[in-house]
Amino acid sequence: MSDEHENPPPPFPHDAEGMLDDPEMLGEEDLADDDVSLDAAKKEIGELSDKVLRLAAELENTRRRAQREKADAGRYAIANFARDLIGVSDNFERALRVASENAPAEGMSDVAKGLIDGLKMTEKELLSVLERHGVRRLAAEREKFDPNMHQAVAQVPHAEIPSGHVVDVAQQGFTIGDRVLRAAMVTVSSGPSAGNPGQSGEPGERLDTKV
Repeated sequence: MSDEHENPPPPFPHDAEGMLDDPEMLGEEDLADDDVSLDAAKKEIGELSDKVLRLAAELENTRRRAQREKADAGRYAIANFARDLIGVSDNFERALRVASENAPAEGMSDVAKGLIDGLKMTEKELLSVLERHGVRRLAAEREKFDPNMHQAVAQVPHAEIPSGHVVDVAQQGFTIGDRVLRAAMVTVSSGPSAGNPGQSGEPGERLDTKV
C-alpha cells in the first residue's frame, strides 16, 4: 500500500474560517509593532528634515552676512582718510568765503581773480574725487532739520524760513555710502519773531535736537 494511503493528510479544521478572525493567527501584534516603527521612522525623518532646513537657512544667512561685511569693508575702508580730506575741503570753503567778503566791488586784479578761480576749481575737483569714492556733501540749507544728519548750534527767528528748517550752514556735513561721516553744523529757524514777524532776530531759545 502506498504512503499516501498509509499517512493521509490531516483533516482541514472544521473551524478554519474562525482562524481568519483570530488576531494571534493573523499576527496583529506584529502589525502594530510595524506601525509604531513606521511612525517613529517618519518622526525621525521629519526631525532630520527640519534640522537640514535650519542648517541651510543658517548657511545662507552666514553667506549673505559675509557678502555684506565684505561690501561694507570696501565701501567704508576710506572713512578715516575721507574725514581728513573733508577738513581740506573746509579750508577751501573758508578761503573762498574770505576772498568773496573782502574782494573789491570793482578793479580786482587779474592775479587775485585767477587765485580765486583756482581755489574754486580745486575745491570742485576735490569734491568730485570724494564723490567718486562715495563721499558726498549733505544737503542742509533750507532743509528740514534732521538730528541724524544735522547738529544745531543755534536757533533764530526767521520771517521766510519755517520753524524747524535750516537757516544756514556753519560747517558742511558729509555722508559715505548710507552713513553720516560728519553731521552738518547748522542754524535752525524758530519761525517768524513774535515781536516782529516781518524781521529775523537774534538767536533765540535752544533747539531740541533729540531724535
